Amino acid sequence: MWKSPVETWLIDPKAGEGNLEAKQPFIDNGLDVYDPARYYSADFMRREWTNMWTHCWLIAGVETDIPEPGDYSVFRLLAESIVIVRQQDGSVKAFYNVCPHRGNQIVLNDRGSVKQFTCTFHSWQYGLDGKCTRITDEDTVNPKLLSERPRMGSILCTTYAGLVFINLDENAAPLSAQMGLPKGYLEAYELDKMHCVRHVVSEWAANWKTGIDAFYETYHLHAVHPETQDVMDDMGVQVDLYPNGYSRMLVPIGVKTQRQTDQDSMNPSLEYMMAEASMSPDEYPQNAREVRRSIQQAKRRRSEKYNLGYERFTDAQLTDSWATGLFPNVQIGLHPEGAFLMRFMPHPTEPERFFYDTMTLIRPIPDPNYTTPGWMGLPEGTDTSGETRPDTEYVPLGQPPHLGQVLDQDSDLLPIVQRGLRSAGFKGAIWGEQEQRLRHFHKELERYLNSEK
Repeated sequence: MWKSPVETWLIDPKAGEGNLEAKQPFIDNGLDVYDPARYYSADFMRREWTNMWTHCWLIAGVETDIPEPGDYSVFRLLAESIVIVRQQDGSVKAFYNVCPHRGNQIVLNDRGSVKQFTCTFHSWQYGLDGKCTRITDEDTVNPKLLSERPRMGSILCTTYAGLVFINLDENAAPLSAQMGLPKGYLEAYELDKMHCVRHVVSEWAANWKTGIDAFYETYHLHAVHPETQDVMDDMGVQVDLYPNGYSRMLVPIGVKTQRQTDQDSMNPSLEYMMAEASMSPDEYPQNAREVRRSIQQAKRRRSEKYNLGYERFTDAQLTDSWATGLFPNVQIGLHPEGAFLMRFMPHPTEPERFFYDTMTLIRPIPDPNYTTPGWMGLPEGTDTSGETRPDTEYVPLGQPPHLGQVLDQDSDLLPIVQRGLRSAGFKGAIWGEQEQRLRHFHKELERYLNSEK
């Protein structure tokens, strides 16, 4: 079995069964080298739509975006537009965003609140439950055409841990059958108490899987993001593979990479992280090896002050990035203060473009220094109160997304990678064990493409 070139830092090597930190048993996903056409073939894109996208449970939004009856938001998937709306009884339903009369899209914005939906073409109206409540000049329509009252097309929808999931397959098994994460894993972060404080959708010149591949490993950090080496141990990552293509990597933060020989000297980046945890300079340790533990202790003090309930978290959860992948197209960077929800959305027509759809979520507390971790790239002055849901920022192809230094570096890199994937000299990715999450993801994708799921 493969071993790291340095001693792998398991977050807690003694964590036993039932502990969310526990290392998962090794899963052998083989050594297949896949045809790189999966990253640029229009035929492969069509197969994904037919065999995978229309059968998976997908994250369509967050519950705090639609807190009251009549609140809605729109989820776009390739050519489909889907409305998720809060019902009078507090449940959430999803509908195709189309009027069954003439096919006009009913909702034209990203989100809002209504008492009923009104089509802008002929003013037909639909209740929050999708039922048609008014047909303009109904007496001019042959009753035989209305023997079955038209309604907005319903889509399977459920909520879990503060997230809204939809499935286009009306015969799909329940979400619990696809959910690969242990019970309590997502719930511990109380995403249902977090609010979106920034939402950016940027278009990148790459396939959506090229994006997944880049974000599902830390192997590239030393080369693409050298600034991370002062505060993040890319060599001490714990990788865990779960059923149904789900996975995670636990990335130690507040420590230097094991690639650095000097593990003791302090640096400005570590000091920034301590300040971010509301530590005063006189509390800073003198040795870099003590920073991570000091930050964990500071955050527990803050939890006691504001009654945040951090006793439900392990020490590692207070500092480290629990980058968690939900098949097929999501990674969530989970932290007690907030979460960075990233969705890799395919372009409707072009296999070599995708939309990097990111939502920065924060659990507001009355502390002016409290915010999400700096790597999430929140601009200075962002309203983090959660009182106002910001508009979605759309960034066109070729422009930097302004998501912070690290993520902007990725946006520069991926189009270059995409061009290389088309080269006759590239025969398919050779994934090592630091990239085992990629193999796990593609293995699951193959199961869908081969109609095994």
